[in-house]
Amino acid sequence: MDAVIRSKRFPLEAATASDFSAHLAHALGDEAASREVARALKALNLTPQERRPYALRRLRDRIQANLSGLMGPSVARDIVDRYLPYRHDNTPETDDIHFVESRLEAYRSRLTGLAWELDGLRRHHRQTLAYLPVGLCVLGDDDELLMWNQALSQLSGISGESVIGSRRDSLPAPWPSLLGSVLAATTTPLYKQPVTLHGKDYFLTLHKAILSGHDSRGGSVILIEDHTEMKWLEDELVHAARLASIGQLAAGVAHEIGNPITGISSLAQNLRYDTSDPALLETADQIQQLTQRVTKIVNSLVGFAHGGRQTVPLPSSPVALASISEDALHLIHLARSGEDVTLTYAIPDNLVVRGDAQRLTQVMVNLLSNARDACGPGGQVHIDAGCHEQLAWWRITDNGQGIDPKVRDHLFEPFTTTKPAGEGTGLGLSLAYQIIAEHQGKIEVASPPPGQPRGTAITLWLPLYQQDDQLTHAQDSDC
Repeated sequence: MDAVIRSKRFPLEAATASDFSAHLAHALGDEAASREVARALKALNLTPQERRPYALRRLRDRIQANLSGLMGPSVARDIVDRYLPYRHDNTPETDDIHFVESRLEAYRSRLTGLAWELDGLRRHHRQTLAYLPVGLCVLGDDDELLMWNQALSQLSGISGESVIGSRRDSLPAPWPSLLGSVLAATTTPLYKQPVTLHGKDYFLTLHKAILSGHDSRGGSVILIEDHTEMKWLEDELVHAARLASIGQLAAGVAHEIGNPITGISSLAQNLRYDTSDPALLETADQIQQLTQRVTKIVNSLVGFAHGGRQTVPLPSSPVALASISEDALHLIHLARSGEDVTLTYAIPDNLVVRGDAQRLTQVMVNLLSNARDACGPGGQVHIDAGCHEQLAWWRITDNGQGIDPKVRDHLFEPFTTTKPAGEGTGLGLSLAYQIIAEHQGKIEVASPPPGQPRGTAITLWLPLYQQDDQLTHAQDSDC
């Protein structure tokens, strides 16, 4: 067996295992060639589609060994050398490590003395690399993959057995380009390279070491560290620092706004006592209501400045979504902009949620304002609602230009806006998100909505106000 097997790592002219039959048919005939190739494939547990250079070399060696038993070593060697030749290009000649290790494993029981001790040391070092808790792969100078450890198998979802002995460019994406980038880099490591694995985003750091020296077989060792969680923590830290600075600004703004609002509210109250004109009294009432709304918005800013801690108890009053929607539409109509956009709603009168009417009105006004601004002339904005199990859904749909995908992931962050400078603060959706969270609800965004070519649909999910609670409140009031 030793006499007929080469231990050098050369590529073959045949590209796949299925090509072997056609090459050998010139010497053995179609039937005999197919039979010998199938016999060797079965012995090695390989498929005709196998393309890995190492696996093809093993297949060639197995066929040569099988033919040696039928025709003699000399004839078998001549046939295999002629019809399954190696491709001698400019690739440097190196030992086939897989072959060496397979022979050592086969003859392990026969090793004694120093050879046995050296083999034990080899196995120990290989297990150290195989079980290293960091991804590791080894590539030869010819780009053949020599090692792919368990940590890298878990990270990539690719077993080492399926890729050992293959070329780098035959690996599944994104590994050919990722490993190629670190091999071509003049300086390493490459920090936090973004890749998509198993449909998820990862950030990998790659280290490279060149194997060189008079006793080295050449090649490169690449370490792959998963820094996804570290990247996430760093982003969270930056985000927290940004929110802290925004919170300080919000606290100052809230304080400065609160003082004049208090004055306006006092003047509106005085106006109610100084006149009997119904029109002026109605105006004073509207001013009073709007100043109360501004006061609650200021309180929201203060709560945001305090790190998102709730400054109000958990909302628990019954709130009719139809009434809230009507109030929000009335407030939107007070603005002169967007008069060429049609605003409609269709909500059951008996749909009642648990919450704070004023704060939910604030959310709806913000969402309606954004939807109206996103629509062009003749645009349409529609509000509808319904219920599912113990939750009510409340949806605002527009046929505007939609949300830029670059903005969508940061939609509810403070100061995120697509409006020109001076036309939007970027706080509306951030406050809306906080208010809905305080109501133990959630927000879903679809842009465009399912089945629509454009537009946006924002759905709010809120807990229903239970009928048992309503009956309890009614009984208490009768008492």
